Amino acid sequence: MRNALLLVFCLVLAACGGSRSPDRPDARPAVAVPADRVVSANFGDAKPADHGGRPPRAYPVHGIDVAKYQTGIDWAEARANGVNFAFIKATEGGDRVDEMFRDHWRGAHRAGVRRGAYHFFYHCRPAIEQAQWFIRHVPKTPGMLPPVLDMEWTPFSPTCTIRRPPEDIRRDAAIFLRAVTAHYGQRPILYTSIDFFEDNQMWRVEGADFWLRAVAKHPAELYDGHPWTFWQYTSTGLVPGIPGKVDINVFAGSEDNWRDWLAARVH
Repeated sequence: MRNALLLVFCLVLAACGGSRSPDRPDARPAVAVPADRVVSANFGDAKPADHGGRPPRAYPVHGIDVAKYQTGIDWAEARANGVNFAFIKATEGGDRVDEMFRDHWRGAHRAGVRRGAYHFFYHCRPAIEQAQWFIRHVPKTPGMLPPVLDMEWTPFSPTCTIRRPPEDIRRDAAIFLRAVTAHYGQRPILYTSIDFFEDNQMWRVEGADFWLRAVAKHPAELYDGHPWTFWQYTSTGLVPGIPGKVDINVFAGSEDNWRDWLAARVH
């Protein structure tokens, strides 16, 4: 009987071990990593794409963006496995604060992850009110990455699905970007997707670095060579220390370019 129970126990352990996704990499040990050190990416992808001639792996500086949907993050483990920066959702519209913002903000900092906050734009509220809401809830913290404006269409919103004229969209972007630039003293970042970029001629917006979403091809192909600073290349990333899937991004340049960009943009 004892031998039989031992056999059953071993089979259970084997079954548990076999349930791990083959796409999720084995985690590196969680060790203290200084914020200025670039760690190579030890990531996987549940739905990897080709991305053309220059894949994300060609870029040395990888990071993530997170919101309330990512819980239970072991930031030290994520940092040790190549999370060099994180953009963290802070606010939406003029009356919503992401439930996980404070936890993510503190956790990333403790682990030596360069962190920045982003605002999800709501097309049914004045831009200046949204900028003020963001400023109210995101502390001006030494070493933080520039503030981010996330502008997309919202077809699945329960309260606001309008599609306003391109000139109104660009005007709102300019209002928000000017307000956060004045408060944080940093050139901000504008995140968008290919449909929104084209529909609203977002390349005409000035005063921000661009963070572009391109999950099937390289941004140069989808955005007609428009310059970018960050590229979101997947929403199905697998990162040690982060349960489930997560968005993964790369910085546009080398490790030296990254340090130069931080020196110029981060205060």
